[in-house]
Amino acid sequence: MTDLDALVGEWLTLPDLAETLDVEVGKCRGLVRDRYVVGIKRGERKTFQVPARFVLPEVDGRPGPIPTLRGTVMLLADAGFTDEEILEWLFTPNDELGEQPVDALIHGKRAAVRRVAQTML
Repeated sequence: MTDLDALVGEWLTLPDLAETLDVEVGKCRGLVRDRYVVGIKRGERKTFQVPARFVLPEVDGRPGPIPTLRGTVMLLADAGFTDEEILEWLFTPNDELGEQPVDALIHGKRAAVRRVAQTML
């Protein structure tokens, strides 16, 4: 188990993500391409996986990605972060936020998360 595995906990393959969202796998590839979720290749077989916590049980009446995740991912990517570094940042507890940035996004603290992210640019 890597440090990122310990930080993230549960991961979803694209087929698992598709099942969770009740969509086709192709739709999930689009979510990755358009940066609504971010993931990495991991595990023995190096399959592409995304953190399960990126999926909320209800977004507009059905399961979906954290609505404010995309903007934060794009901000960090524009600053030169790799996808692995983005995941590490999102899942590492942050003293200023008092929680992991991903949890702050889940709790609706988009502005605070992006303010902290911008201090890293």
